[in-house]
Amino acid sequence: MSSERLIYLPLGGAGEIGMNAYVYGYGEPEQERLIVVDLGVTFPDMDSSPGVDLILPDITWLVERKERIDGIFITHAHEDHVGAISHTYDELGAPIFARPFTANIARRKLEERGYPEDAVTISDAWPEIVTVGPFNVGFLPISHSIPESAALVIDSPQGRVIHSGDFKLDETPLVGEPFDPNLWVEVCKNGVKALVCDSTNIFALSPGRSEATVGPEIEKLVRSHSDGIVVATTFASNVARVKTLAEAGVRAGRSIVLLGRAMRRMIEASIETGVLKDFPSVISPEDARQVPRENLMLLVTGSQGERRAASAQLANGKYMGMELKEGDLFLFSSKTIPGNERGVIRIMNQLSEKGVDVVDDSSGHYHVSGHANRPDIELLQDIVNPQIVVPMHGEHRHLREHVKLSKKKGRSAVLAINGMMIDLSGNAPKVAEYIETGRTYLDGSVQVGALDGVVRDRIRMSLNGHVLVTLILDEQDEPLGEPWCETKGLAERGNSNAVLVEVFEEDLSQFLGRADAKTLQDDDVLEEALRRIVRKAGKDEIGKKPEVTVVISRMH
Repeated sequence: MSSERLIYLPLGGAGEIGMNAYVYGYGEPEQERLIVVDLGVTFPDMDSSPGVDLILPDITWLVERKERIDGIFITHAHEDHVGAISHTYDELGAPIFARPFTANIARRKLEERGYPEDAVTISDAWPEIVTVGPFNVGFLPISHSIPESAALVIDSPQGRVIHSGDFKLDETPLVGEPFDPNLWVEVCKNGVKALVCDSTNIFALSPGRSEATVGPEIEKLVRSHSDGIVVATTFASNVARVKTLAEAGVRAGRSIVLLGRAMRRMIEASIETGVLKDFPSVISPEDARQVPRENLMLLVTGSQGERRAASAQLANGKYMGMELKEGDLFLFSSKTIPGNERGVIRIMNQLSEKGVDVVDDSSGHYHVSGHANRPDIELLQDIVNPQIVVPMHGEHRHLREHVKLSKKKGRSAVLAINGMMIDLSGNAPKVAEYIETGRTYLDGSVQVGALDGVVRDRIRMSLNGHVLVTLILDEQDEPLGEPWCETKGLAERGNSNAVLVEVFEEDLSQFLGRADAKTLQDDDVLEEALRRIVRKAGKDEIGKKPEVTVVISRMH
């Protein structure tokens, strides 16, 4: 009996939403040939990762096996699926495959970091097949909120796996291919070993709505606003929505302005690759200044409250010479991703203070999700009719609910979170082993590990403040003058109403006056004692133990 096995290993995106990275392998244990599906990022927040630019999956396990990686396949061009491609290229060095629009976005990312654009091979949709190692892989079109999304048909000697990617069942998506149930039935008719499936909207009980349903509502809203500028924000990658918004503006007699680099980049990529046709003509921000306000519509980035995006800049004051005033209308044609609420609400309130009327999606009229709701997930399961269901792309509660649903429908299912290697070879999935996974932070221009302590130290300093203690010792290991302190992020005075720095310096001087020669000769012992004194004094004076850096200089 063959000991070769088919494995599935999520390194990101299973047990969280974002940072998608999945591995499939086939072969003898620890000799499997591997393919990677998606390499995405997630975004930092000031609470858990202050100052960090991006969060990437920890790919140590892959790097250690890089000679066994036969290819990287990108399902679509959302940042949480393609955003890490240029940050991991050096370490993995494997060929990258994507459909034309996704390849365009991936190539731009690689180019920005000086990598060759031919690192990405353009693949056409099913029935075209890419053969890498023991796998035959095809890009099977499926609708989502970005053009040219694809599920992957992954054929191995152990059978066919369908990796759904992000999807919704939309037969009128406006941009990109509609969902074609007949094609899916054809692809799955000879049996599917496993469906690895998007779980994002498993708790949404009504069937998903088509992108085509939002157009009339948006047009009605834009037409109803005859004064002032109309501004709308949505995900830049939702090209169909950007087009819908632009067309609504044109029909209401308004000139269209695109504000924000991501918005312009996505529209350019869509036109270059032919997925977007007949996009209304746009005018530059400079030309817009000559147009009456009631004849302008701005389409802007920043629907998630991003501080540097166009929405935040307009809320703060001016952006590219444009300024919002009382009587203008601002539409959020998007859903706020959990965790981003604070930033979005801040912008809404800043706009309100300017007298701008803010419309969000609480009515459900102006946005539809790009992910399948529960009835659509059930329908896809019925079309694919897999032996095994492996939920992915969801928090733990989403994956667990998806497993329950699958079992209720009589299918074998497994809850696999990041780091759980699943053996799909038998009739039922089983956990083969556990891999250590985690996060890597892009901090400025360098990558740091989540356990390196960089972010932990930054959080501690932000919570507790910082004290720098400097001490100079002479040739006899005696203090040369008093130690002195500098503080950052601490109150000037403490409970005793004395100046905090002076309290620290007094306590340190008293200790040094009593310290024996052995203590004064040992930097490590002395440093630890000084740190402990400052932290204790901080606790007594201000109720906080600050972070302390001690610098000891010796004159010999």
